[in-house]
Amino acid sequence: MADTPLYDAYRAFLADPATPFTVPGHKRNPALVDELLAIDLPLYGAVESLDGSTGILPRAERRAGELWGADWCGFSVQGSSHGNMAIALTLAKPGDKVVVARTLHKSLFFGLVLAGLDPVWVRPDIDARTGLTAGMPPERIAAALDAHPEARAVMLIEPSYVGGVSDVAAIAEIAHARGVPLTVDAAWGAHLGFHPALPPHALQAGADILVTSVHKHITGFTQSSMVLAQRERIDIDRLEAAFEGLHTTSPSGGIMASIDRARALLEERGTALLDVAIAESERARERFRAVEGLGVVGADIAERNPALLMHDPTKIVLSLVGTGANGIAVADVLEERGITLEFADRDTFCPVITLGDTAETIDRLADEVIRAIEEHRGDPRDLVPLTAWTVDPVTAMTPRDAFFADHVRVPAAEAIGRIAAETVVPYPPGIPALAPGEVVQGPVVEALQAEAAAGTSIRYCGDPNLETILVVAE
Repeated sequence: MADTPLYDAYRAFLADPATPFTVPGHKRNPALVDELLAIDLPLYGAVESLDGSTGILPRAERRAGELWGADWCGFSVQGSSHGNMAIALTLAKPGDKVVVARTLHKSLFFGLVLAGLDPVWVRPDIDARTGLTAGMPPERIAAALDAHPEARAVMLIEPSYVGGVSDVAAIAEIAHARGVPLTVDAAWGAHLGFHPALPPHALQAGADILVTSVHKHITGFTQSSMVLAQRERIDIDRLEAAFEGLHTTSPSGGIMASIDRARALLEERGTALLDVAIAESERARERFRAVEGLGVVGADIAERNPALLMHDPTKIVLSLVGTGANGIAVADVLEERGITLEFADRDTFCPVITLGDTAETIDRLADEVIRAIEEHRGDPRDLVPLTAWTVDPVTAMTPRDAFFADHVRVPAAEAIGRIAAETVVPYPPGIPALAPGEVVQGPVVEALQAEAAAGTSIRYCGDPNLETILVVAE
């Protein structure tokens, strides 16, 4: 395996532990710990020296930066949410405008709140056949920048939760021609750029900052992530200050070591492992296409939607409307049988396939999904194309002003026309449908209530049934 300074130091400490008089409190005392706690090491004081003077972490971060072609890299134990917030604090000062894809994760929204940035929302295309997001047209970004020449950055989310990849290179050219950086939340794209059948990762396409989750599509511990940046248009000193300021001062050595190991595995075996994931995903799609009424998203979604550069071939996306089966009920049965899906609502399934999958795991997925759908068949129904996050938001206050404003909870019907003071997010995929500072619109409330009634989890708000909504006090 390639050089792995953090991972090697982690394993060395486990093999020959010191007698710690530092945290964590369990001290790895054999009388107190089990197999779980036995592998819990702090970064500082075990994997790295307490003062960081051995420089093991910076060496590991440099190796990752070299692999992704970045000038700067930061490892995080707080997921891509940490990186999104740090990026928001880096780009501009309070009150400045930034052009932001409305498909943003809630963490990026709260980055805007923390930084006091004023978003200019830009909506992606929606695929008429499936109701899924279908790419961000570059000309839409250009129009937003032309309408707001004072904007300080463009912020994208690529790939989408369901695997759509826009033409990031074209958007980077547009942003750079106007003198602003492009940042990309690539939480779901750590594998991009490491196989010829996959699109390039965002830095390869010309973006200036990339944040990605090492635990999602490659092999880091849960919560592991990275921020990677180029110096030309980014103040690296400010980025590092924001990144460190938001990061815990007690990072897990195990999570950090797992990032180092995941980088090395991707570097040495990524292409071969992705060969399997891509080929087996396509084989599964062929099986699903043979199921009567089951819609299967593949490369065709990019062929009919010009804003999509391509669809990630590791992503399996299924539409159940033609089968009449209720996706929530099918997902419940699958879970009882040991198959858990990353995304399952009434109409759509999206299991995550990664370089950790094999022909056997994907065959079992296909077997059980097909079996459960056949057991729950019903009358085909029409696709309901309106989802809560496809309604254009109307902004009345900045997110920061609304978040800190006095507020009151009112019945949903009375909230229509008032300014939201909370975030409402159908989850997955974690995209805000309503955010502080936006006017509460009737279609949004109706869509959210319908999704809640259908079994979709509604999060980050005080009333997940959407009978009431928190609004700015009048």
